[in-house]
Amino acid sequence: MKSVTITKHPLIDHSLAILRDKNTKTEMFRRHAQIVSQILVIEATRNLKLRSKKILTPLAPMTVKELDDEVVVVPVLRAGLAMLFALQDFLPGSQVGFIGLERDEKTAIAKEYYRKLPIILSSHQVIILDPMLATGGSFIDTVNALKSKGAKKITLVCIVSATEGLKLIQKLHPDVQIFTSAIDEKLNSHKFIVPGLGDFGDRYFGT
Repeated sequence: MKSVTITKHPLIDHSLAILRDKNTKTEMFRRHAQIVSQILVIEATRNLKLRSKKILTPLAPMTVKELDDEVVVVPVLRAGLAMLFALQDFLPGSQVGFIGLERDEKTAIAKEYYRKLPIILSSHQVIILDPMLATGGSFIDTVNALKSKGAKKITLVCIVSATEGLKLIQKLHPDVQIFTSAIDEKLNSHKFIVPGLGDFGDRYFGT
């Protein structure tokens, strides 16, 4: 699928196996969620622009490269916080916005209950974080909110995704880049990803 990158790595396969196992305890779940998230973030930021800068090492002057793009990170509450913790190890100076979406268990439609976003310029690289991309509804709402604030360069990063959600995003927002570590078979009647890994937020936060 266009604009979708499936990130492959032995460490991702290993950690996904642990994340998917229903017997994995909270501590191990958090540890391996961080591993997968960090690898995905590295891939999703591969094309960030750099600028040259002259510095002095302890021995000599030299020209180095540093980030030129400004990054805005938007985790979708609450599960997206898990990926935010991993991203901040690499981009500690990034601005962070928050969008809270809660899914109705009967209709599977997400309703926004919180929004706090920084000023977003068209030049900003905006990264949306949410571990599970199921129907795509939450992502669509988030992308719409960010574009209304001026975002032009948007990347979605998710751990597990379903074809239905990917297709919807590509249809409505073909300019958005998507990075995921797995595309699962389907959604069940309750709109949960199958085989999936259950409710990511509950398993990560121990609720």
